[in-house]
Amino acid sequence: MNRYPRDMSGHGPTPPDAKWPGGAKIAVSLVLNYEEGGENCILHGDAASEAFLSDIPGAAQWSGQRHWNMESIYEYGARAGFWRLHRLFTGMDVPVTIYGVATALARSPEQVAAMKSAGWEIASHGLKWVEHRDMAEDEERRQIAEAIRLHTEVTGSRPTGWYTGRCSVNTVRLTAEQGLDWISDTYDDDLPYWLEVGERDQLVIPYTLEANDMRFATAPGYITGEQFFQYLKDAFDTLYAEGEAGAAKMMSVGLHCRLIGRPGKIAGLKRFLDYAKGHAGVWFPRRIDIARHWAKTHPPQRYERPSRMDKSTFVARFGGIFEHSPWIAERAFALELGPAHDTATGLHNALARMFRTASRAERLGVLTAHPDLAGKLAAAKRLTAESTAEQASVGLDALTDAERNEFTDLNNAYTTRHGFPFIIAVRDNTKASILDAFRRRLEQDNETEFDEACRQVERIAEWRLKDMLPR
Repeated sequence: MNRYPRDMSGHGPTPPDAKWPGGAKIAVSLVLNYEEGGENCILHGDAASEAFLSDIPGAAQWSGQRHWNMESIYEYGARAGFWRLHRLFTGMDVPVTIYGVATALARSPEQVAAMKSAGWEIASHGLKWVEHRDMAEDEERRQIAEAIRLHTEVTGSRPTGWYTGRCSVNTVRLTAEQGLDWISDTYDDDLPYWLEVGERDQLVIPYTLEANDMRFATAPGYITGEQFFQYLKDAFDTLYAEGEAGAAKMMSVGLHCRLIGRPGKIAGLKRFLDYAKGHAGVWFPRRIDIARHWAKTHPPQRYERPSRMDKSTFVARFGGIFEHSPWIAERAFALELGPAHDTATGLHNALARMFRTASRAERLGVLTAHPDLAGKLAAAKRLTAESTAEQASVGLDALTDAERNEFTDLNNAYTTRHGFPFIIAVRDNTKASILDAFRRRLEQDNETEFDEACRQVERIAEWRLKDMLPR
């Protein structure tokens, strides 16, 4: 099967109502990455020094050598930055989630004690703060397991959530195997969502790389705390307004001890916290709080997904969407289907593509497969279940003798003129509007009417799919 794994649809045009506790208009999730002591360093058994997310311009790894300046910058995060942030968050009574690198936590017992005393959630940020993109799957699985083991040993409890950051294509799947409450190695939404990983429904709480102090160390990025504040304020204002309009969202803010913990930068964060706390209806949850709320309020709901069906199941299920024309489903099955086609709108697009690109003779075959409206097949109860329900929805199964005679005369005249039955999506109409369309379209030229009938066939298919699939 030609299948595309990426999900471009997500929650779709109408996201679910988050229903945050207390009717909050926005959930602001503050995340503090604790990586100091877990970065690349030959003291840690690595081949080279760290080069990522520091205030050293153009930093590069030093192979086989300690990079004293780099180590010192990371040490600032643990020695000074963390405590400045701890005082800020505890003083403002704002809970945070820690993304804790297991080896970094093991080297920082005082900081871990302070995290626990503050009631912060300590999630896992992997075993080491290193790149995983080229790591063999078995090795990454081993390191994930070791990170959880060491995390549990150091903090006294198993991590509830996970974020690797510098991940591989396997990371999300491998962390989902661990039975965590949530994982965050995606940046693809403003709300949590469920991901089906084998038999497990894994909750994903998307993270951010833009409302993130890492941009103090990347280009384009922030230079001053005021710039950071302004970006956070703009993001907050947009999401807060959406919440006021009934579409509450989540805002993640990513922080690092060695970056935002500097005096000139933390001022911008404090301004933002003051600003956000000055609004009513703002919830400051830990990510585990979001996870528990979402699991209770929006539990996972599985359904049979078209993109995961085998061919026989797919054709059996959708072969009748276009009246008596299973060849359309057979051809659609060979397309590049994926999560975007697991909705009524998505699958309709795939089926309609095959109908539109078929030969005129094939499309005419689809048209002639449709029954007359309120015709002999209906009277003999020989319509498909779909056609029976559709005609009944506007009362075509309960016509007066006069109405039945009028439909019969119009059907005969239309078929004689155009060579195929009159087709209309009855669920968009009433009995009166159907008769009006019948009379109008009877007089159209054949080519115009052929195109109109094809559009109506597609619309009927859309309605049928909406009865079977979400959205």
